[in-house]
Amino acid sequence: MTFEEVLPELKKGKKAVRTGWGGSEEYIFVVNDDTLNGEAINPYLMIRTKEEPALSQFMPTSCDVLAEDWKLVD
Repeated sequence: MTFEEVLPELKKGKKAVRTGWGGSEEYIFVVNDDTLNGEAINPYLMIRTKEEPALSQFMPTSCDVLAEDWKLVD
C-alpha cells in the first residue's frame, strides 16, 4: 500500500507499519481529541516501538511518504 492509501485508514483509527522497517517499530497511529492544560491539540501521528519509552511523535520522511510497502496491522 502507499501512504496515500494508508492515511485515510489511520484517520479511521487503524494502525499501519512499513514492511521495509526492520527495527523496533511496531506501528503508527493517529491521536485525536488530545488536550494539554485544557486546550485542544490538533490530531497527530504517533509511533509505537519496542523501546522504552515506547511512544513517540511520528513525522514521516519523504521515503515514508513515497514508499509502497505500507500495510495495516491489528
